[in-house]
Amino acid sequence: MGYYLINNGTLIDGTGNKPVKDAAVLIKDNTIEYAGREDELEPQETSTEVIDAQGGFILPGFIDGHLHLMTNGFHMEDTMYDPLSIFFYKSVENMHLTLNAGVTTVRDAGLADYGVKMAVESGLIKGPRMQVSISPLSITGGHFDFWLKSGFDMKISYPGYPDSVCDGVEGVRRKVREVMRAGAEVIKVMATGGVMSANDSPEHPQFSLEEFKVIIEEAQTRGISTMAHAHGSQGIKNAVEAGVHSIEHGTYIDEEAIEMMRDRHVYLVPTLLTQKINKKIAESGGMAEYRVEDAIRIVDIHRRNMEKAYKAGLTIVMGTDCGVIEHGVNLQELELLCEIGMKPMEAIMAGTRVSAERMGWQDKIGTLEAGKLADAVICKTNPLSDINSLGNPENIGVVIKDGKLFKDLRML
Repeated sequence: MGYYLINNGTLIDGTGNKPVKDAAVLIKDNTIEYAGREDELEPQETSTEVIDAQGGFILPGFIDGHLHLMTNGFHMEDTMYDPLSIFFYKSVENMHLTLNAGVTTVRDAGLADYGVKMAVESGLIKGPRMQVSISPLSITGGHFDFWLKSGFDMKISYPGYPDSVCDGVEGVRRKVREVMRAGAEVIKVMATGGVMSANDSPEHPQFSLEEFKVIIEEAQTRGISTMAHAHGSQGIKNAVEAGVHSIEHGTYIDEEAIEMMRDRHVYLVPTLLTQKINKKIAESGGMAEYRVEDAIRIVDIHRRNMEKAYKAGLTIVMGTDCGVIEHGVNLQELELLCEIGMKPMEAIMAGTRVSAERMGWQDKIGTLEAGKLADAVICKTNPLSDINSLGNPENIGVVIKDGKLFKDLRML
């Protein structure tokens, strides 16, 4: 691949340091060799392809800490009508939209199997770097049990994608082992009901504390972290007490749960964008009737509680839940993080350095520093004065992932 030199731009490196004007980022193959002021970079003796940032802003490739590349809206009827293969073909476009938005790494929170990750890593298809959870764990009748009151079971299950449902200490232990066998790099647990569920509500706790402890204990045998879908306060507390590493959504988080998370250094992934968009869809009549009430009533509660959580000092990761909503709008989450109190630089870090730390990949990605993998974006606008501009993919002029140029709008 040789050398790339990004120059003529302002560097926001993801560390929280002040922006660097007249900056340069030197990339050799898939690794960053230098990031800083261009006049401090030693002249290169080898042939170098220059990427002129044209006065734009050079940032790390963004990391979405919670999405679903294999789905487009979570419409259960799709599993009745569509062949399994169509979900994979749709995911190719979903991955393209994700990269186009400036997101070069994702933590897939369910439904992408290990083969999807392999296809990207081997170059068969273009997509973001992935950390996959495969099948989220659910109790019988829980958030990922698709057995309906009619008696129809709407689940998807095939050899690379184990069934999600498990109950009891030995049942959950076996299920964690099955999911890890399928290639899971993080274990996702449904600690409460959900907005999109037919059989429960977001407040309902799921899995006992004893079951939770076994799930986390089993994951730790392979050094794998855990993430808990959790809206209701009791489900959040159960997950945190058991030792989970991050809480996803956190809608009804209360003071006790906030204190528990802060004391144990548990990350919070708010997914504000999905709550906002789901409300609009529900109010417009575009959502299944059983989902509408929950989708509308939780939005304001969720936002107020996320404000409390931020003010209390919880560590927040950018995650969107794209897949529940449309793909390619990922960085609109950054504006919403600012609305709960973050400064633009904090929001950028939530989508770069902090998200990399949550994934355990902070030595490889998340900042533009020598030795890191070469994931970078160039934004036409100043995100520190207009954070919302990052949410428009047309403002993301260049996307580089792993030292390869995936998007270049500079000449268009």
